Amino acid sequence: MSARDNILGRLRRAPAGSSAPLPDLAPWRASRPQMADAAAGIARFRANMEAAHAEVHDVTSDDWPDRLATLAAAKGVHTLLFGADTRHGVQLAARRPTGMQLVPYDRSADLWRDQLFDGIDASITAATSAIADTGGLVLWPDAHETRLMSLVPPIHFVLLDAARIHADLHAAMSAERWATRMPTNVVVISGPSKTADIQQTLAYGAHGPRELIVLLCHASGVQR
Repeated sequence: MSARDNILGRLRRAPAGSSAPLPDLAPWRASRPQMADAAAGIARFRANMEAAHAEVHDVTSDDWPDRLATLAAAKGVHTLLFGADTRHGVQLAARRPTGMQLVPYDRSADLWRDQLFDGIDASITAATSAIADTGGLVLWPDAHETRLMSLVPPIHFVLLDAARIHADLHAAMSAERWATRMPTNVVVISGPSKTADIQQTLAYGAHGPRELIVLLCHASGVQR
């Protein structure tokens, strides 16, 4: 009998057990600083994001495409990768920003690897939500906005609904019911790409996007 057969046999013979008890999170939550209100959560998220060398810009649901075009022009972006079938992708394409080519992600990466890695200046994706406690953006990549869109281009724009900022990861998992509808891939982004050597010297932009720009989208007319 092989080692594999031995291991699988022991697993099959093991008696069915009950579910493990859930951990008591009350002590942990009591030790964490609480968000007084939504404004406090936004402020904490912004502070943590900017501390990680990301940019945060306030926009509205109406003007974000124009702000994106302005920021992209200032950074020399000529080609922008986007999900044409997403709600924000349709809104962006309808504005037809000048001076910038919108490139839809509409084929397998194998079919246009050279252009994807060498011919795209930036990308835009939407965040499902965000975490104030760590300054993390929560992305749920899918066929319309793949993981490569947030990993390959040197500049990554992220559109985030300000109303979807949670206090911490546990709050995000609970509010969004991850236990019953979590996708196959969840990505949490906390700033541009970075790495450190054995001397703990931190370098940004070593792999993946060297710039992360968050478009923090508020409802039109909301005081920021």
